[in-house]
Amino acid sequence: MEDKDAENHDVSKPHRDDHCQLMFALNGKFKLNIDFEIIEFTRPSLLCIFPEQVHHIIAVNDPKGWMISFDPSLVNKEVLGVLESKINNPFLFQENSPFFEQLRILMDLIEKVQSENTNNYIQKSIHSLLNALLSLIAGELVSTISLDKSKENRSIIIKESFIKLTKEHYKTWKQPAQYASALSISTAHLNDIVKSLTGSPVSIHIQETSITEAKRLLYFTDSSVKEIAYQVGYDEPVYFGKLFKKVTSLTPLKFREKFRD
Repeated sequence: MEDKDAENHDVSKPHRDDHCQLMFALNGKFKLNIDFEIIEFTRPSLLCIFPEQVHHIIAVNDPKGWMISFDPSLVNKEVLGVLESKINNPFLFQENSPFFEQLRILMDLIEKVQSENTNNYIQKSIHSLLNALLSLIAGELVSTISLDKSKENRSIIIKESFIKLTKEHYKTWKQPAQYASALSISTAHLNDIVKSLTGSPVSIHIQETSITEAKRLLYFTDSSVKEIAYQVGYDEPVYFGKLFKKVTSLTPLKFREKFRD
């Protein structure tokens, strides 16, 4: 974990980072753009931004709270997976609830420990406190999920594992059978689960993951459409252009013009 206040890029311009960011707002009004969606919120709230997400600050008024930046490799993988799959930005909760008080205490403790930095074990202490903080949040996120039906739980686990795999392999795995094989189930079974829980078949999710990354690259880089097509795993730029328009109703260049201007 490290303080990113002094980063040299302009946070008011579209960008993405190589670290996660967690914000706990105690006060203020916030307006951000995260992956082409305008998010407005007030306190008390949590916001978590992951490395692949393109974002920038539009407006902030009278802010008070904490912003923690951390390397995903420092965090328990199970906890990080829960955060990635279940947090909706912003995550709102009741002020002065037990969860609010526990968050505030842990955030304050992390800040105090980090400011002391008196011995070689301080960083280990901070990492442990960070995992405690994120585990607390993960526990709150899953606490409302029904655990009554094991069959439904199994389906949810498969769906979330599939979504995670699409983020990891969208560049090279374009076929549903590749994901089904990795999950040790049939393609038909995977498709049934994903469609029943999300409303869309596996193939659509694979396409949308690639197109989402293409949107990000169009938004904050100057790479050509052809270069971006290759970067998201399509060897035929013409096919990529047609697929992009099918998913977004815009050509790649029209999308770039719309969101940049």
